[in-house]
Amino acid sequence: MHVVACYGRPVVTSAPISPDQLVYRWDLDKTYLRTEFDTLRDLVRTAIEAPSQKRTVPGAAALLREIRKTKPAAVHILSGSPEQMRGRLEAKLRLDGVVWDSFTLKPTLENILKGRFGFVREQLGYKLGALLRSRRTTELGMREILFGDDAEADAYVYSLYADLVAGAVDSSTLLEILRRAKVHPQDCIELVRLSREVPRDDAVVRVFIHLERVSASVAFDAFGSRVVAFYNYFQPALVLVEDGALDLDGALRVANELVLEHGFDADALAASYVDLVTRGQVGERTRDAIVAYHARFDSRTFPGAGQPIGRAVQLMAEVSVGAPKLLEEPHAIDYLGLFARDRTRAAQGKARARWKGRRA
Repeated sequence: MHVVACYGRPVVTSAPISPDQLVYRWDLDKTYLRTEFDTLRDLVRTAIEAPSQKRTVPGAAALLREIRKTKPAAVHILSGSPEQMRGRLEAKLRLDGVVWDSFTLKPTLENILKGRFGFVREQLGYKLGALLRSRRTTELGMREILFGDDAEADAYVYSLYADLVAGAVDSSTLLEILRRAKVHPQDCIELVRLSREVPRDDAVVRVFIHLERVSASVAFDAFGSRVVAFYNYFQPALVLVEDGALDLDGALRVANELVLEHGFDADALAASYVDLVTRGQVGERTRDAIVAYHARFDSRTFPGAGQPIGRAVQLMAEVSVGAPKLLEEPHAIDYLGLFARDRTRAAQGKARARWKGRRA
């Protein structure tokens, strides 16, 4: 897979990228962990619960393990959780069999002691700074795949990061975005400096957004086809198959975990695939792999889940597909215009979550 980023929408051609040229970046809360932080009680419970009590989003650990098997250049974890939670979070990842190369946590206490109380809630400046610092030390030519969720502004921040690295966003636009996000003035200066220093490269291949708040996938269409919203982790696994970054065996092992541990059935797996086909996120490459796999399927490969996996493969093999959605014309993302709209989407999602919590 060769990727040419063009203002928010990647053009994917047939030349594959070697896995050792791929860098993965993962958010943690609501992307990997089922973390609740909408109320003070949620925050306290999250801070004190043991690693074994923390819940992984279904399929997330399986996909991360499959990604690691491809021997990527790096897997970086970036979380908005405070640095003081490092021990518990790292212990949880180890329990799940996850291996990472770097783990960045938010220096919350350090900033509180400096009187910068707004830093506790502010995410855009923190995440953007961490991404740019990491990219500045990443070898030129490395491609990136990012994972986040719809609880905050991950799609916005990741897309902005991608276009800053590509040189598609100027300093004046960045400064206005940071002002609207109420980023501390000192951090604004640092972020503009970092954005100018980072080597220019069309680096970001995909931005995967877990629909934790069950936002409509169309809510992210304005960010272009580089951003792929997903309802379960079988979906990004299939998109990675389409991109040539993962083989179908790996994607089906993710499906296997969803069946055995989370009650997915053949219809749910097939529906996940059909949703991607309908949205143009997967095409003939994935279907050809599915058809070939169906012809040689052996249920013994998936002990305890052979029947639903086999049925899902059969159903998927019968789906008609077209070419995946690719860029035909340059697509410039209106970051200033999207800022308020994306904040409103996140706020509405949080309100729905709080309402459901009161109803439970």
